[in-house]
Amino acid sequence: MTFARTCLVLVLLMLVVSGIGPVDRKVWFMETAPVLVGGAWVLLRWRAFPWTPLSLALMTFFAGVLCVGGHWTYSLVPIGNWVRDALGWQRNPWDRFGHFFQGVIPALLGRELLLRCTGLRPGKALYWVCVCIALAISAFYELTEWWTVLVAAPDQGLAFLGVQGDVWDAQQDMFMALCGALTSLVLLARWQDRQLARLAAPG
Repeated sequence: MTFARTCLVLVLLMLVVSGIGPVDRKVWFMETAPVLVGGAWVLLRWRAFPWTPLSLALMTFFAGVLCVGGHWTYSLVPIGNWVRDALGWQRNPWDRFGHFFQGVIPALLGRELLLRCTGLRPGKALYWVCVCIALAISAFYELTEWWTVLVAAPDQGLAFLGVQGDVWDAQQDMFMALCGALTSLVLLARWQDRQLARLAAPG
């Protein structure tokens, strides 16, 4: 079984398991919708655009983060409650963890797309564009959450948004995405470059 197929099986398994007896079915659907949409897009485009193993692994991991948050709702994830209690924090940090990776994924996937599909090369300009992509997607996600709650599920608003009493929740979420983007670009860019070189090598 190839690595790509392994990732696909893991994502499908996580979706199924997370959908068994979630805390709130509507919240589960809204939180896992990006997994369904993103996964379908990757599958449909796979022959034309196979992603590097690093990108696939990160997408699979992020799908797991979303599925866990969808099953319990972000404010009730057990491991988040344990971290909150152990460190004496005021809120469950699972959504912050998720938003950190909401910065990692767009930054590195955007970087791979730009390197493979445009004339951009590794350097300051690419770094800047990738950080901007991550921030733009994070801001758009915050707006989408707000619109979705207003239109589709006003009664599930607090559970879906996961504010947990934090009036600066949206700003904190975007800051975590920024941290995720910066961290991933510093730590993983060269690894991604090596995988891209192997992907481009003939035969």
